[in-house]
Amino acid sequence: MDVWTYDPKEARQFAVEVMERSNQNIFACYQCRRCASGCTVGEEIGFTPDRLIRMVITGNRKAALENALVWQCVSCYTCGTRCPNDIQAGRVTETLKKMSREDNLVPMSPTIAYFHDSFVTGCTRWGRVNEIQFMGAYEMKHMAKNLVSLNFKAVWKEVRQQTLLMGAMLKQRRLHLKLQTAKGRNEVRSFYKLAMEKKKKGRPPTLPR
Repeated sequence: MDVWTYDPKEARQFAVEVMERSNQNIFACYQCRRCASGCTVGEEIGFTPDRLIRMVITGNRKAALENALVWQCVSCYTCGTRCPNDIQAGRVTETLKKMSREDNLVPMSPTIAYFHDSFVTGCTRWGRVNEIQFMGAYEMKHMAKNLVSLNFKAVWKEVRQQTLLMGAMLKQRRLHLKLQTAKGRNEVRSFYKLAMEKKKKGRPPTLPR
């Protein structure tokens, strides 16, 4: 079992980094738990935004980055609408998710990580999301582990489920087969490249006075 020791300096640095990257003043949180009462996934995973923010403020980096809420938050922003200090916890979880990936931590929900990767790849390549290409890329990432371990039963189950889903979506005309591109896709690609370059530079956060 990992033992965490509170360090004021490290706690402040971690909290400020999360605050600046998410653009949310988490120091204004006074644990009223109004966000907790409206969290749509809190009951299922047994963890709520107020507890996550408290982890960040106290500097428990490992527990904050390796947290189920970080990966299972659906970004409904109910927490933010209820917060008396306008803290959007959904942006905090998204920031922690990025930091977790940067630290090369194993995602607690790999399928969500595959979903994000496939979405970003599709957007930067085509300027928009093409549903068939996006679903294909996601499923390949999703099934790769089972293919490597020769778990063909799991692969077949996934193929069958997704085929049935695709049929239902086609029937309702909710799935588009045409490959479409956006006129500004080069700009989208440039913005993403610039963001990645800034991330690699790793500019240290500026501590507030």
